[in-house]
Amino acid sequence: MSNIQSSILSYTVDNAPFEGYLVYATDNNAAQPGVVIAPNWMGATADAAEQAKAIAAKGYVVLVADLYGQGQRPTNGEEAGALMMAVKDTPAEVARMQAALDALRTQTIAPVNADKVAAVGFCFGGHCALELARSGADIKAAASFHGTLDTKGAYDDNVIQASLLVLDGAADPLVPREQLAAFANEMNSKGVDWQLVSFAGAVHSFTDPKADNAGVSQYHPEVTQRAFKRLYQLLDEVF
Repeated sequence: MSNIQSSILSYTVDNAPFEGYLVYATDNNAAQPGVVIAPNWMGATADAAEQAKAIAAKGYVVLVADLYGQGQRPTNGEEAGALMMAVKDTPAEVARMQAALDALRTQTIAPVNADKVAAVGFCFGGHCALELARSGADIKAAASFHGTLDTKGAYDDNVIQASLLVLDGAADPLVPREQLAAFANEMNSKGVDWQLVSFAGAVHSFTDPKADNAGVSQYHPEVTQRAFKRLYQLLDEVF
């Protein structure tokens, strides 16, 4: 992936500075589909940018969204949890995702097909991606990797435009199992194109190579491979 470049992209949310990572192929001049990545609770890190390179290599321009703001970079779980809970289930969650989406579409570094854009999130970011879709954002798809499925947003019925994909660890103790049925009922009631795949033996953070809390948050390479295949299949369909 020597042709994949990662650079900081600055943008604003409510006049405050934010910095995400723009990840793209340097040898492509044609407009490509765009993907906004909502990272896990650690925010827009170098690890998140590195993960985005694999997605960009599939033919996408990727923006790793900044969910906390310039300079707000947690160094441990306690700090990450505090920053996350200040955003989750507040208007800022969707506003910051929408700002990243707008930044991806309007940046001039890597050409993006503005009509072909999706949101993908991991853990906390998975919740963010689904909330963006629930808000009625103009995106083709939203995918959540091991994110919670609950919502407190007051959204209009039948407003979701995106096809939705939930990639769940069947043994994830941090995503209550009752959320799966509630999500299915919610989406069915709105006539949404949705899929939910629950992988046996996987717990939280199954895509994170650094997750090593056995039985709680743990990397699962086989499930990661299967889950990303599902993602790319969906993106091929909607784009």
